[in-house]
Amino acid sequence: MRSYMGLGLLVFGLYAGVTGCSRRSLLMHPEDKAFGRTAPEVYGVVLKTTKGNIRLEVRRDWSPHGADRFYNLVRNGFYDHAAFFRIHKGTWAQFGIPADPRIAQAWRRQNIPDDSLKTTNARGTVDYAFKDRNGRTTQVFINLRDNSSTHDKEPFVPFARVVEGMDIADSLYDGYGEKSGGGIRAGKQDSLFAEGNAYLTRNYPKLDYILSATIVKP
Repeated sequence: MRSYMGLGLLVFGLYAGVTGCSRRSLLMHPEDKAFGRTAPEVYGVVLKTTKGNIRLEVRRDWSPHGADRFYNLVRNGFYDHAAFFRIHKGTWAQFGIPADPRIAQAWRRQNIPDDSLKTTNARGTVDYAFKDRNGRTTQVFINLRDNSSTHDKEPFVPFARVVEGMDIADSLYDGYGEKSGGGIRAGKQDSLFAEGNAYLTRNYPKLDYILSATIVKP
């Protein structure tokens, strides 16, 4: 069986092997019109992970800005080979900092406007992480439990929900907790943005990864 470290390095190697392609070049330019498309009212996303598949249903009526941003990032390969770098056991699982640090830095402050809370933060809903008002960028998390009592007050605004594979989300490696990146508010993500997956595979070899994220029919 391949070790977690070996798998992490393989994931990064696969990504590095395509860094010269047009998709990577596009991701270096957040201002490109390719990232400004309006998403379908409802669409599906399959996250193929190192533990199995997680299928999301994204609803634009819940969060139009959030759904549009996620649609454009997924369809252009932004989340491919990204790590689930922050998992608070039984609470949330966070991802959304790209494997390639140059892409991560290009998007770090590409904020989208806030959306109003339309549905509660029930188990399986998916939200953007943020620190300041109108400060959502690319980092998202899956609620591993009902977090409505705390998250609705912020508010963290769900834009999607897990419709298949919640058991996979529950099984993602959570042994590092806040150490392998922390949240946006903790101010401890600079190393991850500076080095990307190379930093994670060197220091946190047991993390799970998104091998690919794909738009599918709802």
